Amino acid sequence: MTAGRSRPALMLTLATVGFAINFWAWALLSPLAARFATSLHLSSFQQALLVAVPVVVGSVGRIPVGALTDKYGGRVMFPLVSLATIVPVLYLGIFGHDSLAGLLIGGFFLGIGGTTFAIGVPYVNAWYPPERRGTAVGLFGAGMGGTAISALTTVRLVDAGSLATPFVLTAIALAVYAVVAFLLMRDAPNRATPTAPITARLASALRLRITWQASALYAVAFGGYVAFSVYLPSYLKTAYGLTHADAANRMAGFVLLAVVMRPVGGWLSDKFAPARVLAVALSVVIVGALVQAFTPSLAPLGTIAFLAMAAALGAGSGATFALVAALAPANQVGSVTGVVGAAGGLGGFVPPLVMGVIYGQFQNYALGLVLLAVVALAALLLDVFSVAKAATRNIVRTT
Repeated sequence: MTAGRSRPALMLTLATVGFAINFWAWALLSPLAARFATSLHLSSFQQALLVAVPVVVGSVGRIPVGALTDKYGGRVMFPLVSLATIVPVLYLGIFGHDSLAGLLIGGFFLGIGGTTFAIGVPYVNAWYPPERRGTAVGLFGAGMGGTAISALTTVRLVDAGSLATPFVLTAIALAVYAVVAFLLMRDAPNRATPTAPITARLASALRLRITWQASALYAVAFGGYVAFSVYLPSYLKTAYGLTHADAANRMAGFVLLAVVMRPVGGWLSDKFAPARVLAVALSVVIVGALVQAFTPSLAPLGTIAFLAMAAALGAGSGATFALVAALAPANQVGSVTGVVGAAGGLGGFVPPLVMGVIYGQFQNYALGLVLLAVVALAALLLDVFSVAKAATRNIVRTT
Protein backbone atom coordinates (compact mmCIF):
# COMPACT_ATOMS: atom_id res chain seq x y z
CA MET A 1 0.00 0.00 0.00
CA THR A 2 1.43 3.40 -0.94
CA ALA A 3 1.84 6.22 1.55
CA GLY A 4 -0.86 8.20 -0.25
CA ARG A 5 -3.38 5.44 0.27
CA SER A 6 -2.25 4.34 3.71
CA ARG A 7 -2.79 7.69 5.40
CA PRO A 8 -6.55 7.92 4.63
CA ALA A 9 -6.91 4.30 5.76
CA LEU A 10 -5.12 5.06 9.03
CA MET A 11 -7.26 8.14 9.64
CA LEU A 12 -10.41 6.15 8.90
CA THR A 13 -9.28 3.43 11.33
CA LEU A 14 -8.53 5.93 14.10
CA ALA A 15 -11.87 7.66 13.62
CA THR A 16 -13.76 4.36 13.62
CA VAL A 17 -12.03 3.12 16.77
CA GLY A 18 -12.76 6.41 18.52
CA PHE A 19 -16.39 6.26 17.46
CA ALA A 20 -16.68 2.68 18.75
CA ILE A 21 -15.11 3.42 22.14
CA ASN A 22 -17.26 6.49 22.70
CA PHE A 23 -20.38 4.59 21.66
CA TRP A 24 -19.36 1.83 24.07
CA ALA A 25 -19.41 4.45 26.82
CA TRP A 26 -22.64 5.98 25.51
CA ALA A 27 -24.46 2.64 25.76
CA LEU A 28 -23.28 1.53 29.21
CA LEU A 29 -26.64 2.09 30.94
CA SER A 30 -28.80 0.06 28.54
CA PRO A 31 -27.61 -3.47 29.48
CA LEU A 32 -28.03 -2.61 33.16
CA ALA A 33 -31.45 -0.95 32.87
CA ALA A 34 -33.39 -4.05 33.92
CA ARG A 35 -31.07 -4.54 36.91
CA PHE A 36 -31.52 -0.92 37.98
CA ALA A 37 -35.28 -1.27 37.48
CA THR A 38 -35.30 -4.17 39.94
CA SER A 39 -32.97 -2.66 42.55
CA LEU A 40 -34.51 0.83 42.45
CA HIS A 41 -38.13 -0.29 41.82
CA LEU A 42 -38.49 1.70 38.60
CA SER A 43 -41.65 1.81 36.51
CA SER A 44 -41.57 0.87 32.82
CA PHE A 45 -41.57 4.58 31.92
CA GLN A 46 -38.72 5.37 34.33
CA GLN A 47 -36.71 2.47 32.93
CA ALA A 48 -37.29 3.74 29.39
CA LEU A 49 -36.33 7.27 30.46
CA LEU A 50 -33.10 5.98 31.99
CA VAL A 51 -31.85 4.54 28.70
CA ALA A 52 -33.27 7.37 26.58
CA VAL A 53 -31.62 10.36 28.32
CA PRO A 54 -28.06 9.67 27.04
CA VAL A 55 -29.55 9.19 23.57
CA VAL A 56 -31.27 12.56 23.40
CA VAL A 57 -28.29 14.47 24.85
CA GLY A 58 -25.87 12.74 22.52
CA SER A 59 -28.19 13.54 19.65
CA VAL A 60 -28.79 17.23 20.29
CA GLY A 61 -25.11 17.68 21.14
CA ARG A 62 -24.18 16.59 17.63
CA ILE A 63 -25.42 19.90 16.24
CA PRO A 64 -22.79 22.14 17.89
CA VAL A 65 -20.13 19.39 17.78
CA GLY A 66 -20.59 18.97 14.02
CA ALA A 67 -20.25 22.72 13.48
CA LEU A 68 -17.17 22.84 15.71
CA THR A 69 -15.65 19.97 13.72
CA ASP A 70 -16.06 21.97 10.51
CA LYS A 71 -14.07 24.73 12.22
CA TYR A 72 -11.42 22.90 14.26
CA GLY A 73 -11.19 19.46 12.64
CA GLY A 74 -11.36 15.93 13.96
CA ARG A 75 -7.79 15.93 15.27
CA VAL A 76 -8.86 18.37 17.99
CA MET A 77 -12.42 17.19 18.54
CA PHE A 78 -11.93 13.41 18.85
CA PRO A 79 -9.47 13.57 21.80
CA LEU A 80 -11.41 16.43 23.42
CA VAL A 81 -14.78 14.66 23.42
CA SER A 82 -13.21 11.36 24.49
CA LEU A 83 -11.61 12.99 27.53
CA ALA A 84 -14.86 14.78 28.43
CA THR A 85 -16.76 11.48 28.33
CA ILE A 86 -14.51 9.96 31.01
CA VAL A 87 -16.07 12.17 33.70
CA PRO A 88 -19.68 10.87 33.53
CA VAL A 89 -18.44 7.30 33.00
CA LEU A 90 -16.49 7.33 36.26
CA TYR A 91 -19.28 9.19 38.07
CA LEU A 92 -21.84 6.54 37.12
CA GLY A 93 -19.54 3.66 37.98
CA ILE A 94 -18.43 4.96 41.36
CA PHE A 95 -21.01 7.41 42.74
CA GLY A 96 -24.12 7.83 40.62
CA HIS A 97 -25.83 4.45 40.43
CA ASP A 98 -27.66 4.34 43.78
CA SER A 99 -30.66 6.48 42.78
CA LEU A 100 -32.73 7.33 39.73
CA ALA A 101 -31.69 10.99 40.03
CA GLY A 102 -28.01 10.04 40.07
CA LEU A 103 -28.41 7.79 37.05
CA LEU A 104 -30.27 10.48 35.10
CA ILE A 105 -27.63 13.11 35.90
CA GLY A 106 -24.83 10.76 34.88
CA GLY A 107 -26.76 9.63 31.82
CA PHE A 108 -27.26 13.25 30.76
CA PHE A 109 -23.52 13.89 30.59
CA LEU A 110 -22.84 10.41 29.26
CA GLY A 111 -24.56 11.69 26.13
CA ILE A 112 -21.33 13.53 25.28
CA GLY A 113 -19.94 10.25 23.94
CA GLY A 114 -22.78 10.03 21.44
CA THR A 115 -21.70 13.25 19.72
CA THR A 116 -18.59 11.65 18.17
CA PHE A 117 -20.59 10.60 15.14
CA ALA A 118 -20.78 14.25 14.07
CA ILE A 119 -16.98 14.46 14.31
CA GLY A 120 -16.20 11.38 12.26
CA VAL A 121 -18.38 11.91 9.20
CA PRO A 122 -16.86 15.25 8.09
CA TYR A 123 -13.41 14.04 9.16
CA VAL A 124 -13.56 10.88 7.03
CA ASN A 125 -15.42 12.64 4.22
CA ALA A 126 -12.51 15.08 3.76
CA TRP A 127 -9.98 12.24 3.37
CA TYR A 128 -11.76 10.45 0.47
CA PRO A 129 -12.80 11.36 -3.09
CA PRO A 130 -16.55 11.58 -3.87
CA GLU A 131 -16.73 8.15 -5.55
CA ARG A 132 -15.43 6.41 -2.40
CA ARG A 133 -17.14 8.43 0.32
CA GLY A 134 -20.18 6.20 0.65
CA THR A 135 -18.01 3.20 1.42
CA ALA A 136 -15.62 5.16 3.68
CA VAL A 137 -18.37 6.81 5.71
CA GLY A 138 -20.16 3.47 5.89
CA LEU A 139 -17.03 1.82 7.30
CA PHE A 140 -16.72 4.61 9.85
CA GLY A 141 -20.36 4.08 10.76
CA ALA A 142 -19.54 0.51 11.75
CA GLY A 143 -18.10 2.10 14.88
CA MET A 144 -21.66 2.17 16.18
CA GLY A 145 -20.81 -1.43 17.09
CA GLY A 146 -19.47 0.06 20.30
CA THR A 147 -23.00 -0.52 21.58
CA ALA A 148 -22.46 -4.24 20.91
CA ILE A 149 -19.29 -4.17 23.02
CA SER A 150 -21.36 -2.74 25.83
CA ALA A 151 -24.13 -5.30 25.36
CA LEU A 152 -21.72 -8.24 25.33
CA THR A 153 -19.47 -7.20 28.20
CA THR A 154 -21.27 -4.94 30.68
CA VAL A 155 -23.40 -7.51 32.50
CA ARG A 156 -20.58 -10.08 32.49
CA LEU A 157 -18.09 -7.57 33.90
CA VAL A 158 -20.50 -6.58 36.66
CA ASP A 159 -21.07 -10.25 37.54
CA ALA A 160 -17.32 -10.98 37.50
CA GLY A 161 -16.32 -7.87 39.46
CA SER A 162 -18.54 -5.09 40.66
CA LEU A 163 -20.90 -2.49 39.22
CA ALA A 164 -17.94 -0.15 38.80
CA THR A 165 -15.89 -2.60 36.69
CA PRO A 166 -17.26 -1.90 33.16
CA PHE A 167 -17.27 1.85 33.80
CA VAL A 168 -13.66 1.94 34.96
CA LEU A 169 -12.48 -0.19 32.02
CA THR A 170 -14.34 2.05 29.58
CA ALA A 171 -12.79 5.15 31.14
CA ILE A 172 -9.33 3.65 30.69
CA ALA A 173 -10.08 2.84 27.03
CA LEU A 174 -11.25 6.43 26.46
CA ALA A 175 -8.09 7.85 28.03
CA VAL A 176 -5.78 5.61 25.98
CA TYR A 177 -7.64 6.47 22.78
CA ALA A 178 -7.50 10.21 23.48
CA VAL A 179 -3.69 10.07 23.78
CA VAL A 180 -3.26 7.92 20.64
CA ALA A 181 -5.63 10.12 18.63
CA PHE A 182 -3.81 13.29 19.69
CA LEU A 183 -0.47 11.81 18.64
CA LEU A 184 -1.46 10.16 15.34
CA MET A 185 -4.51 11.92 13.90
CA ARG A 186 -4.16 14.53 11.18
CA ASP A 187 -6.78 16.54 9.35
CA ALA A 188 -7.01 16.14 5.56
CA PRO A 189 -4.73 18.61 3.77
CA ASN A 190 -7.55 19.77 1.49
CA ARG A 191 -10.12 20.13 4.27
CA ALA A 192 -12.48 23.04 3.64
CA THR A 193 -12.41 25.33 6.70
CA PRO A 194 -15.35 27.71 7.09
CA THR A 195 -14.81 31.31 8.20
CA ALA A 196 -18.39 32.24 9.11
CA PRO A 197 -19.55 32.16 12.75
CA ILE A 198 -21.07 28.91 14.02
CA THR A 199 -24.58 30.36 14.19
CA ALA A 200 -24.41 31.51 10.57
CA ARG A 201 -23.13 28.10 9.46
CA LEU A 202 -25.87 26.25 11.29
CA ALA A 203 -28.49 28.58 9.82
CA SER A 204 -27.07 27.94 6.36
CA ALA A 205 -27.15 24.18 6.89
CA LEU A 206 -30.77 24.37 8.00
CA ARG A 207 -31.66 26.10 4.73
CA LEU A 208 -30.41 23.15 2.68
CA ARG A 209 -33.08 20.70 1.51
CA ILE A 210 -30.73 17.74 1.93
CA THR A 211 -30.46 18.55 5.65
CA TRP A 212 -34.18 18.06 6.21
CA GLN A 213 -34.57 15.13 3.84
CA ALA A 214 -31.64 13.22 5.32
CA SER A 215 -32.79 14.10 8.85
CA ALA A 216 -36.19 12.52 8.25
CA LEU A 217 -34.66 9.38 6.74
CA TYR A 218 -32.00 9.05 9.41
CA ALA A 219 -34.55 9.51 12.19
CA VAL A 220 -36.16 6.30 10.95
CA ALA A 221 -33.05 4.31 9.96
CA PHE A 222 -30.59 5.12 12.71
CA GLY A 223 -33.32 6.09 15.15
CA GLY A 224 -34.83 2.65 14.74
CA TYR A 225 -31.44 1.05 15.33
CA VAL A 226 -30.80 3.10 18.47
CA ALA A 227 -34.30 2.45 19.80
CA PHE A 228 -33.92 -1.31 19.41
CA SER A 229 -30.36 -1.33 20.76
CA VAL A 230 -31.35 0.44 23.98
CA TYR A 231 -34.83 -1.04 24.50
CA LEU A 232 -34.56 -4.54 23.03
CA PRO A 233 -33.29 -6.17 26.28
CA SER A 234 -36.30 -4.78 28.17
CA TYR A 235 -38.66 -5.76 25.33
CA LEU A 236 -37.37 -9.34 25.16
CA LYS A 237 -37.46 -9.74 28.92
CA THR A 238 -41.04 -8.46 29.13
CA ALA A 239 -42.53 -9.94 25.95
CA TYR A 240 -40.73 -13.30 25.97
CA GLY A 241 -39.60 -13.78 29.57
CA LEU A 242 -35.89 -13.99 28.72
CA THR A 243 -33.19 -13.58 31.37
CA HIS A 244 -31.08 -10.40 31.53
CA ALA A 245 -28.07 -12.17 30.00
CA ASP A 246 -30.03 -13.88 27.21
CA ALA A 247 -31.81 -10.64 26.28
CA ALA A 248 -28.49 -8.74 26.23
CA ASN A 249 -26.90 -11.41 24.02
CA ARG A 250 -29.77 -11.25 21.53
CA MET A 251 -29.58 -7.48 21.48
CA ALA A 252 -25.86 -7.79 20.75
CA GLY A 253 -26.65 -10.02 17.77
CA PHE A 254 -29.10 -7.41 16.48
CA VAL A 255 -26.49 -4.67 16.89
CA LEU A 256 -23.67 -6.65 15.26
CA LEU A 257 -25.73 -7.38 12.16
CA ALA A 258 -26.73 -3.73 11.86
CA VAL A 259 -23.10 -2.72 12.27
CA VAL A 260 -21.94 -5.11 9.54
CA MET A 261 -24.65 -3.89 7.18
CA ARG A 262 -23.87 -0.20 7.62
CA PRO A 263 -20.71 -0.21 5.46
CA VAL A 264 -22.50 -2.58 3.10
CA GLY A 265 -25.20 0.06 2.74
CA GLY A 266 -22.54 2.68 1.97
CA TRP A 267 -20.85 0.41 -0.57
CA LEU A 268 -24.15 -0.41 -2.26
CA SER A 269 -24.90 3.32 -2.40
CA ASP A 270 -21.66 3.94 -4.30
CA LYS A 271 -22.75 1.23 -6.76
CA PHE A 272 -26.51 1.73 -7.14
CA ALA A 273 -27.42 5.14 -5.60
CA PRO A 274 -28.36 5.84 -1.98
CA ALA A 275 -32.06 6.42 -2.65
CA ARG A 276 -32.50 2.91 -4.11
CA VAL A 277 -30.74 1.29 -1.16
CA LEU A 278 -32.94 3.28 1.22
CA ALA A 279 -36.11 2.22 -0.59
CA VAL A 280 -35.28 -1.47 -0.18
CA ALA A 281 -34.20 -1.03 3.45
CA LEU A 282 -37.35 0.84 4.46
CA SER A 283 -39.55 -1.75 2.76
CA VAL A 284 -37.90 -4.50 4.83
CA VAL A 285 -38.46 -2.51 8.04
CA ILE A 286 -42.15 -2.13 7.23
CA VAL A 287 -42.63 -5.86 6.74
CA GLY A 288 -40.51 -6.82 9.76
CA ALA A 289 -42.34 -4.44 12.12
CA LEU A 290 -45.75 -5.68 11.00
CA VAL A 291 -44.73 -9.30 11.50
CA GLN A 292 -43.32 -8.59 14.97
CA ALA A 293 -46.47 -6.70 15.96
CA PHE A 294 -48.13 -10.13 16.36
CA THR A 295 -45.35 -11.20 18.83
CA PRO A 296 -44.60 -14.44 16.99
CA SER A 297 -42.45 -17.15 18.52
CA LEU A 298 -38.78 -16.21 18.59
CA ALA A 299 -37.91 -19.49 16.87
CA PRO A 300 -37.83 -18.82 14.02
CA LEU A 301 -40.20 -16.06 12.87
CA GLY A 302 -39.50 -13.46 15.56
CA THR A 303 -35.75 -13.89 15.17
CA ILE A 304 -36.01 -13.58 11.39
CA ALA A 305 -38.10 -10.40 11.71
CA PHE A 306 -35.66 -8.78 14.12
CA LEU A 307 -32.56 -9.75 12.13
CA ALA A 308 -34.13 -8.54 8.87
CA MET A 309 -34.90 -5.19 10.50
CA ALA A 310 -31.36 -5.02 11.91
CA ALA A 311 -29.85 -5.54 8.46
CA ALA A 312 -32.21 -3.02 6.88
CA LEU A 313 -31.68 -0.34 9.54
CA GLY A 314 -27.90 -0.73 9.29
CA ALA A 315 -27.87 -0.54 5.49
CA GLY A 316 -30.32 2.37 5.54
CA SER A 317 -28.13 4.30 7.98
CA GLY A 318 -25.11 3.82 5.72
CA ALA A 319 -27.09 4.88 2.65
CA THR A 320 -28.35 8.05 4.35
CA PHE A 321 -24.86 9.38 4.92
CA ALA A 322 -23.77 8.35 1.46
CA LEU A 323 -26.56 10.71 0.42
CA VAL A 324 -25.19 13.47 2.68
CA ALA A 325 -21.66 12.95 1.32
CA ALA A 326 -23.00 13.27 -2.23
CA LEU A 327 -25.29 16.27 -1.82
CA ALA A 328 -23.98 18.45 1.05
CA PRO A 329 -21.45 21.22 0.27
CA ALA A 330 -17.92 20.18 1.31
CA ASN A 331 -17.45 22.96 3.89
CA GLN A 332 -20.85 22.23 5.48
CA VAL A 333 -20.67 18.44 5.88
CA GLY A 334 -20.03 18.74 9.61
CA SER A 335 -22.92 21.12 10.19
CA VAL A 336 -25.29 19.02 8.09
CA THR A 337 -24.05 15.85 9.78
CA GLY A 338 -24.68 17.40 13.18
CA VAL A 339 -28.29 18.17 12.37
CA VAL A 340 -28.92 14.85 10.64
CA GLY A 341 -27.16 12.93 13.40
CA ALA A 342 -29.29 14.74 15.97
CA ALA A 343 -32.41 13.71 14.12
CA GLY A 344 -31.24 10.09 14.10
CA GLY A 345 -30.54 10.11 17.80
CA LEU A 346 -33.83 11.82 18.61
CA GLY A 347 -35.51 9.22 16.47
CA GLY A 348 -34.05 6.69 18.91
CA PHE A 349 -35.13 8.70 21.96
CA VAL A 350 -38.86 8.68 21.34
CA PRO A 351 -39.63 4.99 20.63
CA PRO A 352 -38.42 3.57 23.97
CA LEU A 353 -40.61 6.09 25.79
CA VAL A 354 -43.56 5.31 23.52
CA MET A 355 -43.06 1.56 23.94
CA GLY A 356 -42.87 1.95 27.72
CA VAL A 357 -46.10 3.96 27.80
CA ILE A 358 -47.88 1.59 25.40
CA TYR A 359 -46.91 -1.49 27.38
CA GLY A 360 -47.89 0.19 30.63
CA GLN A 361 -51.32 0.97 29.16
CA PHE A 362 -52.08 -2.20 27.15
CA GLN A 363 -49.60 -4.83 28.46
CA ASN A 364 -48.70 -5.37 24.79
CA TYR A 365 -46.21 -3.88 22.31
CA ALA A 366 -48.22 -4.39 19.11
CA LEU A 367 -49.32 -0.77 18.68
CA GLY A 368 -45.74 0.49 18.99
CA LEU A 369 -44.52 -1.82 16.23
CA VAL A 370 -47.43 -0.85 13.97
CA LEU A 371 -46.46 2.80 14.51
CA LEU A 372 -42.89 1.93 13.44
CA ALA A 373 -44.24 0.42 10.22
CA VAL A 374 -46.34 3.56 9.53
CA VAL A 375 -43.36 5.87 10.09
CA ALA A 376 -41.15 3.71 7.85
CA LEU A 377 -43.81 3.89 5.14
CA ALA A 378 -43.84 7.70 5.34
CA ALA A 379 -40.03 7.70 5.00
CA LEU A 380 -40.26 5.37 2.01
CA LEU A 381 -42.66 7.74 0.26
CA LEU A 382 -40.33 10.69 0.97
CA ASP A 383 -37.39 8.75 -0.42
CA VAL A 384 -39.13 7.62 -3.61
CA PHE A 385 -40.96 10.82 -4.50
CA SER A 386 -38.54 13.52 -3.31
CA VAL A 387 -35.03 12.36 -2.39
CA ALA A 388 -34.47 10.16 -5.44
CA LYS A 389 -35.46 13.00 -7.76
CA ALA A 390 -33.17 15.49 -5.99
CA ALA A 391 -30.25 13.06 -6.22
CA THR A 392 -30.91 12.56 -9.93
CA ARG A 393 -30.90 16.31 -10.53
CA ASN A 394 -27.58 16.63 -8.69
CA ILE A 395 -26.02 13.88 -10.86
CA VAL A 396 -27.18 15.69 -13.99
CA ARG A 397 -25.67 18.99 -12.79
CA THR A 398 -22.30 17.43 -11.98
CA THR A 399 -21.86 15.41 -15.20
